[in-house]
Amino acid sequence: MRVSVDQNLCYGSADCVHRVGSVFTTVDGFGAVIPGREDTGDDPRVREAAEQCPSQAISITDGE
Repeated sequence: MRVSVDQNLCYGSADCVHRVGSVFTTVDGFGAVIPGREDTGDDPRVREAAEQCPSQAISITDGE
């Protein structure tokens, strides 16, 4: 499962970074997935971060 952050939806709360700093970071003040960590969508903490994202900018999708 792949995780991504839609930069058009994110408003920079950094909630994802506080929840799972090993997967998420900020770039120019907005949430982003750390390069190489895109395939962590199966992690329950990542799923929780997606569910709790205040701007609903985090997506978890199947594979490719």
